[in-house]
This record gives sequence, structure tokens and C-alpha cells, in this order.
Amino acid sequence: MRALVSEVVGGPDTLVLRSDLPAPVPGANEVVIRVRACGVNYPDTLMIEDKYQFRPTRPYAPGGEVAGDITAVGSAVSSLKVGDRVIALVGHGGMAEQVAASAAKCIAMPDGMPYDEGAAFIFTYGTSYHALKQRAALKAGDTLLVLGAAGGVGLAAVELGVAMGARVIAAVSSQDKLELAKAHGAADGIVYPRGPFDKDGAKALAEQFKAVCGKQGANVVYDAVGGDYAEASLRAIAWEGRFLVVGFPAGIPRIPLNLALLKGCQIVGIFWGAFTERDPAENARNNAELIALYTQGKIRPHVSLRLPLAEGGRAIRELSERRALGKIVVTLD
Repeated sequence: MRALVSEVVGGPDTLVLRSDLPAPVPGANEVVIRVRACGVNYPDTLMIEDKYQFRPTRPYAPGGEVAGDITAVGSAVSSLKVGDRVIALVGHGGMAEQVAASAAKCIAMPDGMPYDEGAAFIFTYGTSYHALKQRAALKAGDTLLVLGAAGGVGLAAVELGVAMGARVIAAVSSQDKLELAKAHGAADGIVYPRGPFDKDGAKALAEQFKAVCGKQGANVVYDAVGGDYAEASLRAIAWEGRFLVVGFPAGIPRIPLNLALLKGCQIVGIFWGAFTERDPAENARNNAELIALYTQGKIRPHVSLRLPLAEGGRAIRELSERRALGKIVVTLD
């Protein structure tokens, strides 16, 4: 079996393409999937450098979400069968021709969904839907400010915010990213400068956020960027707003907590992976609602780059260096 594997700690250039690995065998509650496409996500960039919460035993293939066809089922699996087209969360192992997955973490792909969109679907939309639905209680008429609005989770948040009836404001680092966010439903937006910022720069950034959000501020801030952008966007939050802590590609921020007091707001952590484990029934409802939104044409992954397995390292690098628009997918067809 071919796979792109991490054998030593390091960046994307350390990944090695191997063709001599044994094919997986399903456990009792598992299935084996012939991988057709593997989505690339921010944890992949951290995991290969041992900077993520979980450190798989090497050698292992990165790639936490896949789409493909079931080729074998475990003895205790009754809900799935050989030949089913599925999306699966695997944590790691996705950049391989075959991968074993828990049957409980497989989702049936709707008719007409291509494999690349399937592999770009559940991680980003699942994260953003949990953030907006369970954690922010976003409602129609709210103003939603999305930082990193052209990235995977950010663009998903834009689409979902629109579908949930919010006025969505996109905050991005370039004009082409702003145009993409607006094409996916953002009502307005700003192009923010590259950080880090000195005191005057941080103040100017906060004023940018306030101006675009309006006098009342943002009811919900979706922060998938972190760094100096976090405090500046928090200064633009509405009274009793919800600030969603999603990710830190710009660094882990230091937020003065007096702002939370002055704004009467909540600072809310988003750990979708833990949510899926702690409340599988609610997560299953979310997944069903997301599939319905997809079939209704209200959400659709934007796959900006497709690369073959041998170039999986490049796919991870493009994401880590913040050049991705929407999602990057490694294809194995």
C-alpha cells in the first residue's frame, strides 16, 4: 500500500512516500476505506511537528478526514457495507490508499457529492456549525464577524452564518480573499494588515473592526486567526456578545480580561473534536443538518487546490503558510 508518512519530527519536507506498507485490517467496530480524497486541515501542520494535542506513533500518514469507498467491514458493523461511499474522520492516516476508520465516525455521502468535496466537508463545517449553533447560539439578524474568512473553517462559518440568517462580516488578509468570502455570502468585510502590531497599529485595527461591524458591534466574533487580531476584534464586540476561540495560526493571543467585563461578553472555546466524543448524539444531528444544507445548495466546500499523494507535503505547506483559499485536497484517484 502507498502512503505519505511522517517518520521523523519536522515540516512538510520530511514526509516520505512509501509503497511497502501493509494494508489495514478492520477491527470489530471498524471499516476499511479505499481513500479517494483526503482533506488537509490545520492540525495536520501541527501534528507532523509534534505540536498538536495528540502525537501518533511514527511512522504514520497525516490526514484526518477522507472520502472514499468501503472495501471491508468489521464483524460488529451492521450500519455500513462494502461499496458504500462515505466521509470519515480518522484523526490521521488519511494520506494513504487505504485507511481503517471507526464505523461511528463515518457519514454516508449524498448522491452527487464528488469525493474531493466529501473530503473537504465535515472537519470545517462540523467545527463551524458546532461553534455557531451550540456555542454561540447564533440567530437570525445577528452580526457575525469572521476572522480568517477565506480559510477552511472561516469560509464554512461565512456560509453557515448566512444560512442561519446572520449578517456576516468577513475579515481577511487580501482583496482576493475578500472577494471569495463575498461570493460565498458575506455582506461586507475588511482587508486587515499583516501583524504583529505595535500599540498604534493595534488601535487602528480595532477601529477597522468597529467601523465595519457598526455602532452596535458584532454579536458573535469567530476568531480562527488569534495573535494580535483577537484583542482588536474583541474591542468591536456587542454587549453580551460571544467571542469564539477557534484557532491560532497567528499565535496564541494575550487578551486583557477587563474587556470581557466591560463588554459583558463571553469568551468561548471551540473544541469540536472533544464535542464529537462527549455528545455523539448531538453531533450526529449536526451532521444530518449539514448534509441537508449541502443537498439544498446552501453550503458547498470551495476546493482551491487538488494535489496528488506524492505532493501531500506541498499541500500541508500551502496551508501552514496561509495561502489556502477554502480547502486543499490530496487526491488518490
